[in-house]
Amino acid sequence: MNYEIKNEFIKAKIDSFGAQLNSLKKVDKNLEYIWQADAKYWNRNSPILFPIVGRLKDDSYIYKNQKYDMTQHGFARDKEFALAKNEVDFLEFKLCSDEKSLEIYPFSFELFLLYKLEKNTIIISYKVVNKSNEKMLFSIGAHPAFNWPLEENEKKEDYFLEFEDIKESKRYFLNDLGLVYKNENLKIIDNKIPLNEELFKNDALVFNDLNIKTLNLKNSKNENFIKVDFDNFPYLGIWSKPSGAPFICIEPWFGVADEENTTQNFEDKKALITLEKDEIFSCFYSVEV
Repeated sequence: MNYEIKNEFIKAKIDSFGAQLNSLKKVDKNLEYIWQADAKYWNRNSPILFPIVGRLKDDSYIYKNQKYDMTQHGFARDKEFALAKNEVDFLEFKLCSDEKSLEIYPFSFELFLLYKLEKNTIIISYKVVNKSNEKMLFSIGAHPAFNWPLEENEKKEDYFLEFEDIKESKRYFLNDLGLVYKNENLKIIDNKIPLNEELFKNDALVFNDLNIKTLNLKNSKNENFIKVDFDNFPYLGIWSKPSGAPFICIEPWFGVADEENTTQNFEDKKALITLEKDEIFSCFYSVEV
């Protein structure tokens, strides 16, 4: 079910299936900032990645000598969330572990997604509560897709990504199976990465750099922009499909795909978050238009 929130500046729609943002517009302008999930290219808008980010080797992992199967980015994006709070400019959704989730992920949890509007910005918050009697291991991440270009008469090549005071960063490369297999230092000239489809021929650009806290999507020919803030997220993914897909994803992550040479032991997995019984993890990112 779709729910709408609005203030005097912007309005947003969120679908309770996956609790994903599927529309963001200014109140006085009909410009849609969020990708509208065309199955020809990609049939999602802004899925949450939980309890893993990226792909597991062989789509499986081992925990306490038992093998579990889980597909890329986990299962939360394909679950119906319960509506916990509904206000004019605020929504809260909740997902709990159940028998089905425990078959592929042996931890009891509560997962909350919160959406709050402040002027021209939507703040998206995640909260994870460990309801197990043992420590819980997980990753979590965002995957918002934005229209690229934002308007029909624009060219994709007129867009660029703008960082804040980043001259060089370590880029991780994914192989054909979606696993990390190498990294290289990438120079970022004048804080900018020019955009074109060729940039994504080798899958996503993945960065592991806490100095990257904000990223702007801008057009060199007009004033259109999207600003994504994500302080304290250790990883960032930037992704589109090099097949003419008219969207770009800016993805703050707490977690990353398996490496090629992984043991597949979940407790050894890189960049997992650990929660003790009843402990709570919280984070947020925001999108300004």
